[in-house]
Amino acid sequence: MNIQPHQRFKKEIFLTPEITSSFAKAAGDLNPIHHDPEFAATTRFGRLIASGTHTSALLMGLTANHFSTFGAMVGLEFSLYFKKPVFADETIVLEWLIVDTKPHKRTQGLIVDLRGRIQNSEGITSVGAKGKVLVAETL
Repeated sequence: MNIQPHQRFKKEIFLTPEITSSFAKAAGDLNPIHHDPEFAATTRFGRLIASGTHTSALLMGLTANHFSTFGAMVGLEFSLYFKKPVFADETIVLEWLIVDTKPHKRTQGLIVDLRGRIQNSEGITSVGAKGKVLVAETL
């Protein structure tokens, strides 16, 4: 497995109000700030925003897609810091940095410590994240 500290992986995603509303509804989040443009316009954000469950799922999904190319992968821990809104009509960049790896004897795999973020098109970080995953040939 070529998983080393300082490696980065990322993905660019274009959000739409339809996508963000559908995700929020599927997650059971009926907050009108994700669905109702007129309501959202009256908030301090001024327009629709993506739900925290949506942005969290995008970040965790990126880890699953990336590390599953090396073998079996499971998430162990994730924490997120919501700094700024992710708008429902913007392009965002999801990015993770591998901070450290440690051998996992039982699976002969690796425990991988990560730091991540979501940035908007101006390069401003909207969401910060930490994560830990287990990657092994078999789990």
